[in-house]
Amino acid sequence: MKEIEILVIGGGPAGLSAAAAAADLGASVLLLERDDKPGGQLVKQTHKFFGSKKQYAGDRGYQIGDFLIEQCENNPKVEVWTETTVLGIYEDGVVTAEGQGKHLKINPEKIIVATGASERMITFPNNDLPGIYGAGAVQTLMNVHGIVPGQRVLMIGAGNIGLIVSYQLMQAGVEIAGIIEASPTIGGYLVHASKIRRAGVPILTSHTIIEAYGKDSVEGAIICKLDDKWQPIPGSKQDLKVDVICLAVGLSPLTELCFQADCQMKYVPELSGHVPIRNKYLETTRLGLYVAGDVSGVEEASSAMVEGRLAGICAASSLGHGNDVTPKLQAEALAELSELRAGPAGQKTVKGIMKLMNKGGAAC
Repeated sequence: MKEIEILVIGGGPAGLSAAAAAADLGASVLLLERDDKPGGQLVKQTHKFFGSKKQYAGDRGYQIGDFLIEQCENNPKVEVWTETTVLGIYEDGVVTAEGQGKHLKINPEKIIVATGASERMITFPNNDLPGIYGAGAVQTLMNVHGIVPGQRVLMIGAGNIGLIVSYQLMQAGVEIAGIIEASPTIGGYLVHASKIRRAGVPILTSHTIIEAYGKDSVEGAIICKLDDKWQPIPGSKQDLKVDVICLAVGLSPLTELCFQADCQMKYVPELSGHVPIRNKYLETTRLGLYVAGDVSGVEEASSAMVEGRLAGICAASSLGHGNDVTPKLQAEALAELSELRAGPAGQKTVKGIMKLMNKGGAAC
């Protein structure tokens, strides 16, 4: 049985930030990551971040990931186990995991769940053909393994992920036949959409895919225009010859462990699905269990890092570490989150969080 003060589950931007913040206050931390390297989505993000210097503006995602990993590796209070998958969080506080070819038991005093999110899929005829990918899978192929998925791509979804991955595909020499978006407006930042349009790639809003076709793999897709009631407009079908269909249709929080740990959950569309109810310090209704990052509601990586830092500070403080500086650090992190969510893009998240706060939560 491994005894530890704070267990962090997930080594993405939120988990790494949580581990570093808690360790900086003097807590002993164990971070578990199921992949062979921490970093989460950051390891495959080659685009530069926006925001302020505090959120590493101007740095590329993989560079930020390397920095966060170094922060943890250089702190003697942090222990990192890679290729380790958490199996369950039980009533007595014991956490079980599979790793190192063994069934592992860990007994932490506090837990921070930072498991991130999974890609959503959509249903349409032949959506199981080879050549149909999630956008995250395409990023992994290209930016981690150096493999292009195909030669001509239809991108479904004009949020930030769809726009960014489309541009990265173009940088790799792949043709983008078009980007379609079911909503009447583009969901991503204008700066990303402008780069795509300047390259001559059409972005078709109020459009959806009807079906994919091909014998052994994708050979094309039928798309159509939608009316203001989201119904196909007769006579608007187009046949696009493509060998890849990439789905960038959103993410869902990976909350299975929170359900299993008996956290009180609530479905909040603005936060992209079922999320654990928590207070402003990110402690859930299961006392001593905190959440941070996309598992608490899908946002940008910048917000995930700040939430991770806040969860790490609160978990460490609850064990008596850094109480002289905790109020100041908490206030700074909360102010930073408010700043990140201040613009139009953040209003949806703010609305979702308010729904959770009205429901209640635990005390930090």
